[in-house]
Amino acid sequence: MDLRFDGKTVLVTGASSGIGAAVAAGFGAAGAEVVVHYHRHADGAGAVLEAVQAGGGSGYLVRGDLAADGGPEELVATVAERSGRLHVLVNNAGGQLRRARIEETDDALFDGLVSLNLTSVFRCCRAAIPLLRRSRPAAIVNLSSVSARNGGGGGSVVYAATKAAVSTLTRGLAKELAGEGIRVNAVAPGLVDTPFHEATPRATWDAVVAGIPMGRPGRADECVGPVLFLASEVAASYVTGQSLEVNGAQLMP
Repeated sequence: MDLRFDGKTVLVTGASSGIGAAVAAGFGAAGAEVVVHYHRHADGAGAVLEAVQAGGGSGYLVRGDLAADGGPEELVATVAERSGRLHVLVNNAGGQLRRARIEETDDALFDGLVSLNLTSVFRCCRAAIPLLRRSRPAAIVNLSSVSARNGGGGGSVVYAATKAAVSTLTRGLAKELAGEGIRVNAVAPGLVDTPFHEATPRATWDAVVAGIPMGRPGRADECVGPVLFLASEVAASYVTGQSLEVNGAQLMP
């Protein structure tokens, strides 16, 4: 089955590097118009757009801070103005900010993690639903994490909690939109070798890898197929409210 998105507009948040960059390029290779969202890394986003176009797709860049007031709404408004439609929303933007044990986590860090990883997803969904509804059949794919189920590694309890909330948001929103032609699913990567882990201590990295039955971390491109599958109306028209675990058997719920 060929997963094609010709004539479809896809918005990928946090697409300047890592999984988001790979997913954006994957949609481009499948013929989509890809909106490459980024916050700080303009050069990386530009390279992603070039990859989208080289793969046969089209698209454009949109800069925005999804943790800022009005950020998600401005992003979706730009898509509405420039494309007039939206068939797939991929909520990939997020981050760890920094690792800290609970007693070392001040309110600013807690609020920052919640805003970046949960509130932004909620607000992007809320803003995009009317545009998705006009473009249906449509799909939302949220990026969760293996930490949503296992509580995360050292110093990442709050991050893990936000990802667990994203998984629950996915299930609830899937029910809410099931009768409107909008499917909502999640992909939950395990340990994937991306810039996200640049600050992960080597000992922690090695310990996690040792616990993965496949014996290695994942690659960003190994998350592309799962996202495209869940976004595809041809391949996954009866799949909604699910979280697809992509973790090399690190966790099998």
